[in-house]
Amino acid sequence: METHPFYRRLINALFSVLSLCIFVPFLLVVVSSFSSEDSILKHGYQFLPERWSLAAYRLVFQSPAILMKAYGVTVYVTVVGTAAGLLLTAMTGWVLSRRDYKYNRQATFYVFFTMLFGGGLVPFYILMTQYLHLKDNLLAIIIPGLLSPFHIMIMKGFLAKMPFEMIESAKVDGSSEMRIFFTMVLPLSTPALATLGLTIAFNYWNEWFNAMLFIDKPNLVTLQLLLVRMLNTIEYLTANTEFVKQLNIDVSHLPKYSVRMAMAIMAAGPMLCIFPFFQRYFVAGLTLGSLKG
Repeated sequence: METHPFYRRLINALFSVLSLCIFVPFLLVVVSSFSSEDSILKHGYQFLPERWSLAAYRLVFQSPAILMKAYGVTVYVTVVGTAAGLLLTAMTGWVLSRRDYKYNRQATFYVFFTMLFGGGLVPFYILMTQYLHLKDNLLAIIIPGLLSPFHIMIMKGFLAKMPFEMIESAKVDGSSEMRIFFTMVLPLSTPALATLGLTIAFNYWNEWFNAMLFIDKPNLVTLQLLLVRMLNTIEYLTANTEFVKQLNIDVSHLPKYSVRMAMAIMAAGPMLCIFPFFQRYFVAGLTLGSLKG
């Protein structure tokens, strides 16, 4: 049944307002990153600041070699973690979606159960440092994000809709399980893989907590951790003026507020550029990969 033009216009208007509610705050972040610190202190964050300034970006790019190194580490972690995470998620989801797997329900419950309870931070830290010996190792950032129960359940729901007769036909023709998975299952799972790949990549790109716990070496610091440390340093210097005066350091012109926005742009900018290329897969994957029992 065709939708009435009035309701079509109403839906378009609602989504236009929703889009503005998403775009306007982001625009304010961009403008604020180019605002002078005095303007922000005097008038707050504005779409048209009293005075424009590049002081925040000059501070962020004060050591470009360190920044580029952090970018490189983050890109490496994101690429390796996303590729390995997608492969493991697809393989686990494929096993759980197989109707001929004897322990299908038990294994699915085991995966689902881990969504309800966690081991806790202290056991996690002891496991990574004392047993796996991953202190100051990028694997300490990559391994915890490889498998997510939620991603596995989405992948299972998507693969469960794949015709099982196609798999049986391939077996009759002599195909092995590995060949079926890599030549048939993965190519047909592009929407789900693109959706989960984008989500996993976002998680790795924005990861800073595990890096803060396990990474001390300067050459292994990720972008997000570097920006967090820079922000904490600026806040410490501006909050302890008496101590800073004893060191003869002038912090009166440090862009404490605008640098936050500049850091947000530096951290989120690359992923914002990538997202539009995966948007259609993202919507299709969420629809086709809906959970089912």
